[in-house]
Amino acid sequence: MDTSFPRFLVNGDSAVSAVFGDRISEEINQKIRAFQLLLTARHIPGLIETVPTYCTLMIHYDPCLLSYEELLQKLRALASEIDLTALPPSEVLEIPVLYGGEMGPDLAHVAEHAGISEAEVIKLHSEPEYLIYMLGFTPGFTYLGGLNPKLETPRLETPRVLIPAGSVGIAGKQTGIYPIASPGGWQLIGRTPVRMYDPDREVPILPRAGQYIHFSPITEEEYRKIEAEIEAGTYRLNIRKREEAKA
Repeated sequence: MDTSFPRFLVNGDSAVSAVFGDRISEEINQKIRAFQLLLTARHIPGLIETVPTYCTLMIHYDPCLLSYEELLQKLRALASEIDLTALPPSEVLEIPVLYGGEMGPDLAHVAEHAGISEAEVIKLHSEPEYLIYMLGFTPGFTYLGGLNPKLETPRLETPRVLIPAGSVGIAGKQTGIYPIASPGGWQLIGRTPVRMYDPDREVPILPRAGQYIHFSPITEEEYRKIEAEIEAGTYRLNIRKREEAKA
């Protein structure tokens, strides 16, 4: 591991950020995941929550139970174990998507910008397994890595006031899913009936950082069928273990 990382930065009086680099990469993400796994396994009294981002892991703690100096000592000791920590196989969420039409009003623009057909956009977008680097913006909004460079498309010049929940979009090198109805400026290419955020669910936010998402194209008939199953509480999302690439 690069001996200059992680660096620990103070975030107010009850949080510390462990900084692992200054770029977006799966290698850095693996170190963040390993460090988060170590912290979870040690059950440090006073540690409240860990929040992964692209290059950092924010660590929230209770300063009445754990002083900053004590926490920092523990964090530095655990950092030496990161490269020795084996990560469990990642999960892949199979997210069904109805591309184009009313559900994806910007599909034609993305295709025109890339100089390819709409069918080719769908093919290229639904091929990868996208790493969920982090969640943010709204509850469960996924910031994904792995978009094919051919599909990179600038954001809308004027953001939409309201984007429907489940909309799948592209902005620059990023693709992601809007979990709730909200404003936004991403190019919309499709929509999933799957509820990425549901406040009535035992675990409201479906995706987690460190998982992967694979988009599966579906027809309008399949979309309506899944939608009805979700309403009835009978739909079961396909979640599988990822076949990790071998060195």
